[in-house]
This record gives sequence, C-alpha cells and structure tokens, in this order.
Amino acid sequence: MKICIFGAGAIGGYLGAKLAEAGAEVSLVARGPHLAAIKKNGLSLIEGDETKTFSVKAAEDPAELGIQDYVIVTLKAHSVPPVVGKMQPLIGPETTIVSGVNGVPWWYFHKIGGPLEGTRLETVDPGDAQWNGFGPDRVLGCVVYPAAEVTEPGVVKHIEGNRFSLGEPDGSKSERVLALSKALGAAGLRAPVRPRLRDEIWVKLWGNMSFNPISALTHATLDVLCTDLGTREVARKMMLEAQQVAETLGVKFPIDVERRIDGGAAVGAHRTSMLQDLDAGRQMEIDALLGSVQELGGVTETPTPTIDTVLSLIKLRARVAGLYS
Repeated sequence: MKICIFGAGAIGGYLGAKLAEAGAEVSLVARGPHLAAIKKNGLSLIEGDETKTFSVKAAEDPAELGIQDYVIVTLKAHSVPPVVGKMQPLIGPETTIVSGVNGVPWWYFHKIGGPLEGTRLETVDPGDAQWNGFGPDRVLGCVVYPAAEVTEPGVVKHIEGNRFSLGEPDGSKSERVLALSKALGAAGLRAPVRPRLRDEIWVKLWGNMSFNPISALTHATLDVLCTDLGTREVARKMMLEAQQVAETLGVKFPIDVERRIDGGAAVGAHRTSMLQDLDAGRQMEIDALLGSVQELGGVTETPTPTIDTVLSLIKLRARVAGLYS
C-alpha cells in the first residue's frame, strides 16, 4: 500500500512519521527548509521525552513519487484548490483522496441523498477545482484530532491526540476505508470508521468556527474567551446558529452548546490556529471554518446574523493584515 502525505507540516509530518515507524510505504510532499531538512537528516518526531528519526521519501514535485493508493491531504483548506493540478501525477485509476482538512469539506453533498445531492460549495472549492480535478467518488472523509507543531525544519513535536476518524460519504464500510483504518491502526493511531462522519465534522467545526475568529479578533486564549461573559455569549450564539443549519441538513449533535464551550475552556491558555496564523502573517482558514457555514445558511435558508457579523469583522481584520483577498 503506497500512501502519500500531501502537506507534510505538523499534522502531516506526525502522520508520516508514525506510518514510517510502522514500516509503511509512505512518502511526503513538502517544500522549503522543512523539505531540505527531511532530505538531509530524515524526519524527526518528538513524542514525550523520546525523539526518533526516520528516512522518508520526500519531494516538492509529486511527479517524483508516482501513483499512490492513498493521498492524504493535510494542507490548510484554502491551499488545496490551487494545487489540484500539481497533484495529478499521484492519482491513478484506483487512487483514494483522503480529505484531512478543517472545516466543511468540499465533498459534503456527495452521496448525501435528497434534494441537495451534488450541491457544490464555492467557499471551500472555488470554481469546483477539487470536485472536477479529483472527482468526488475518489474521496474519503477524515476528521483530524491530534495536535502537533514543527519545532524546527524536519522536526515535528507531537502534543496530544492520535485519532483520525474516517468515513465514506455514503456511510458504508468499504474495503478502501477499512484497509486504511487498518494501516493507521498498525501505526499506533486510532482510526475509527464512522457511518455518520458528518456529525463528527460538525462537532469539531462547532468550536473552530466560533473560537478561532473570536480569538483572532481579541487575541484571547481559549480559557479567557470561553469564560468571559461577553465573548462566551458571542460564541454561544454562533454555535446555536450553526447547529440550526446543521440540523436542517440532518446532523445530530451528541452534546449541547454549553458543554462544548466548557470543553474549550478546559483546554486552557491555548492560542487558536487562526490567532497563530495572524501573528505569523499566514493566511487564515476563514472561508473553510466560517464562510462555509454562512454559505450553508443560504443553502438551507437559515438566518446566521451573529456568524455574518463575526465573519465580516474577521475578513476585514485579515485584509488589513494583508492576509485575505
């Protein structure tokens, strides 16, 4: 089984290192100093007090790696559409694309059934780049839970978590999803196959679409924004609006809003990924995490006034920083 990790940053590097440790035939697509360090010194993974280094095939040009059985995409959501063409040398007739990207996935309405079957989402797939370039029949969904960071080029530090939930768009337990789950399990990762992966997508998105922009706007850590009465109420209203959108689409939430916010507070003084991107001068995942929910509000004719307000504010904040076009 040939597995390529496209976007071998923190999460992709962690995943690649675990697969390499298990002896899987894994390769990485990376770039810049990180790629140079991996080629020269190998990919190092720090877990607790232990550091292990693995020799892993890595390239910037996917054509050097050849056709794969699985391509696991771990880029930021806005980075994927522009590189669909670049990814084509990895894709053969039987290749599966595993979408391990935050936010509402581009394939969301594939095999969902009902009147919205096949609906496209412009916020996450402008111009249908992925829908047409990959084809929705190739896709497996994946909800990524681990936290990791690149501490220096070629070195990834695992912080917490090891779950990569998998799911077919139609909820079936296909041979390809079971085979990938088994391969990830052999690498010491949890990879449950979910019949209702969209529910899990929304529970993760619930926090990301509210905590991230509020954090970037206020520079507050999770413990602060989840306990301050004002920002907690903004997050709560955003979540309730998103819940109404999701439930209109048939999603079932296993927890309520207050418990979800309390869970965010329990994480502690964490700086969200959107705040980290703002501070680092990197483009933020605004459209995938928040714009997509607004778009789905339009699709389902569900008002999203608080989401609309926060989205306008974070877009302008990003434009002022030169990080959003």
